[in-house]
Parts: sequence; structure tokens; C-alpha cells
Amino acid sequence: MAWNEPGGGSRDPWGGGPKGGGSGGPPDLDEVFRKLRAQVQGLFGGRMPSGPSRGPGATGISLLALGAFVVWMLSGIYIVDQGWRGVELTFGRHSDTTEPGPHWHWPRPIGQVERVNVEQRRIAEVGYESMQNRARPVSAEALMITRDENIVDVRIAAQYEVSDPFLYLFNFRMPEQTLKQVTESAVREIIGKRELQYVLTEGRTEVAQETGRLLQEVMDDYRTGLSVVQVAVQDIQPPEPVQPAFEDAIRAREDEQRTINRAQAYANELIPRAQGQAARILEEADGYREQVIAQAEGDAARFEALVPQYRADPQLMRQRIYLETMEEILGRVPKVMLDSESSQSLMYLPLDKLMDRRGSTTALSGETNIDVPQERDAISPTQRAREALRDRGTR
Repeated sequence: MAWNEPGGGSRDPWGGGPKGGGSGGPPDLDEVFRKLRAQVQGLFGGRMPSGPSRGPGATGISLLALGAFVVWMLSGIYIVDQGWRGVELTFGRHSDTTEPGPHWHWPRPIGQVERVNVEQRRIAEVGYESMQNRARPVSAEALMITRDENIVDVRIAAQYEVSDPFLYLFNFRMPEQTLKQVTESAVREIIGKRELQYVLTEGRTEVAQETGRLLQEVMDDYRTGLSVVQVAVQDIQPPEPVQPAFEDAIRAREDEQRTINRAQAYANELIPRAQGQAARILEEADGYREQVIAQAEGDAARFEALVPQYRADPQLMRQRIYLETMEEILGRVPKVMLDSESSQSLMYLPLDKLMDRRGSTTALSGETNIDVPQERDAISPTQRAREALRDRGTR
């Protein structure tokens, strides 16, 4: 029979008797809470249900103070995440900088812990402002003047991170805004020392490097606790209203450079050729000089060899020298000399053909001697002189 069926009596599932009767009934919750409250009041002082009131007990106060102290001490436990640093302050004074991991420090109001992310790359933008994946130009920061008094639009980004958390937090007020202002000042100084053409072409890398170096020096002097990681030039260009004119100037410079390169290539081709020709001419001149010197020395030696013979018979040597000279001179003249005493046998000699053949032979060989059939009646005076000299020498 179930406990709640008719006729089951006043039994309940806890096995107790009727409500409020017997020891087997369910406990009265109101009575339980009433007894518990009375015990707590008796522990910490107060009026007991069946007795006079008394002050707080020493044991209760001690337990309460101990519990509060334990909770306060446990609140000093903190954890530093990876890439962060914890800056501990005791009575407002820096006491330690902790690494990632669990640590304990005096809780408030004695101690305080500030956490700083030292691995986050922060960016200071000069000349523009990034907004929702697009850049908005800031003309007040971007427009700068060069050394040659031209205006240029410069956009630069400086990446930095925290190197000293304590200096970053407490040594300098608004270090990030200061870094941006110093970046702008450094860029203006560097751009102001260089000309526009250099800045627009090969000077971009130098501008970034010099800006980073100068910015780091200022940050170290100010002791801001910031370290410059990289300075990147986003864009350097003329102001927008004059960009078409600058593009024309750039194209003109490119044409100029192309013409210069073409001329240089032609010069590189022509100069070695001219140098080779000059070297050949010098070699030919040296060879001609040696030839002339050798010929002169030979002529001098030949004349020196004729001196003893000239002294032995001056008249004969004069005649020989005269004949040799006349032979050389007349050999260059396109004429045929015949003996007028016995020239009947040469009446029909084809002199015109001989002269033509003599001219062609002279043009090819550079000489003027012609092989003319000589008979006994047509002997040249030179040949007669040689025969006479030969006969005299024999005698």
C-alpha cells in the first residue's frame, strides 16, 4: 500500500509520524534556522533566546579577523600573461618588475600591480590616419619643405614597443603622443636638409633610417621606456595639385637618362676602336722610323765605302755617281731615249703601246722601268756608261 493512498494514515516517505507528533516526523526548518541563528549570536555576542544579552565574544572576533586577513592576503596573488610584465608598487614606490607567471604582492592599499604588454607592436602614423582599412591624409602633418624650398607630401609610420615598463608607466607623461610628435619633428628635420629630387628617388631609404636613428636618440634622452623597432616610408610624393607637372618632369629626366646611356654606349664602342687605330698608326710610325733610320745608316755606310775608291780615282767616281743618279731620275720619267745616229731599225717600234704598258706596270708596281727590246743600235747612254766603266776597270 502506498503511503499516500486512502487508509494509509498519516505516514510520509521519510518514515515519520504525523506532523508535529512523535520523533519520527520531518524536521521543522524554521526551528532549525532559529537555533542556528541563536548559536551565531551567542558566539559573537547578543541576546540569547533564554538569557540576558552579552558582548561579542573574543573567539568570534578573532576568527572573523583571521578570515578577513586570509582573504586579503590571498587577493595579492596575480598572474602575468606571456608577453606582459608586471610592475609592483609598494606604498606607491616601484619595488619590482615581474616576468610572466604566477606571483604574489601586497594587495591594496599597501601594494599595487600594473601589467604592461611589452611584445605588442604599436604604430605612430605621421601624415595620415588609418580608419577602417583605409587611410585618411592629414595635410597638417604631411606637407613638408625641402632644402630647395619645394613642398613634398610625406607619409611615414614608426613601429615601436615598450622596452622598460616602469619608465613607460611612471617616468614620462603621454609617451606615445610624445613619440608621434618627435617622429614628425625628426622627419621634418631630415627632409629639410635634402633636395626634392633626391627625396623622391633614391633618398627614401636614407630618410627612413635617419628618422629611426634620430627618433631613438630622443626617446632615450627622454627616458620614455619606448624602443623604436622600424621606421617605414609609406609614401613620398609632390602635393596633389602639382603632380601632373612633376610627372612630366620625371618623364623628361628619364628621357635624358636614356639618351645619356645611349651616348655612353656609343662612346664605349667608338673609343676602343679609335684607340686601336691610334695604336696601329703609332706602330706604323715606329716601323717607318726604323726603316728610314736603317736606310739612312745603309746609305751612310755605302758612301763611306765609296770614299777610298773616290780618293783613288775621283773622276771615275764622279761619273759613276752622276750616271747612277741620272738612271734613277730618268727611270721615273715615261720617256724612251734612243741614239739618233743609228735609229733606222726602230722606225716602226710601237711606242704608244709600250707607253701604255709602261703606265699600267707603273700603276701596279710603283716603278717606271720598262722592258724595251734593246738592239745593238739602240743602246741607252746609261748602258754605254756602265760598259765604259766596266772596260776601264778591266784595264
